[in-house]
Amino acid sequence: MMNKSQLQVEAIHNGTVIDHIPAGQGIKILQLFGLAQTHEKITVGLNLPSKALGAKDIIKVENTRLSAAQANQLALFAPQATVNLIEDFEVVEKLQLQLPEKVEGVFSCPNSNCISHNEPVTSKFRVRAVDGQVRFRCRYCEKSFHRDMMAV
Repeated sequence: MMNKSQLQVEAIHNGTVIDHIPAGQGIKILQLFGLAQTHEKITVGLNLPSKALGAKDIIKVENTRLSAAQANQLALFAPQATVNLIEDFEVVEKLQLQLPEKVEGVFSCPNSNCISHNEPVTSKFRVRAVDGQVRFRCRYCEKSFHRDMMAV
């Protein structure tokens, strides 16, 4: 018989655990941070049971530490996520997520008529939460977009 308290995703020795990711956002976060290119051991759990969310994703990356700035970018897709830094199988630090005010050079503007597609400029967006939803406003075309429309 399986122990009910058994972990569904194995513990890591050193690295970062991103937990309480809304179900379906885990893959997008892997892409956004280029975590698959670290060549480190990565454990990903998708659609795991969660009392708070119903279902959640979790990402564990060995020998990789997210900075506070990276954790804040994570808040764009998973504002309720927790980021735990692990050393010797113990949580040594919990990063508090805060939605960044702006994001530069991460996303392309979804507006195909935006000047950022035809000129050598870095994409720039102001970020804000509207009714609990993250919105991006392009500095160049001034159009506003929901986070699901943003492409890495």
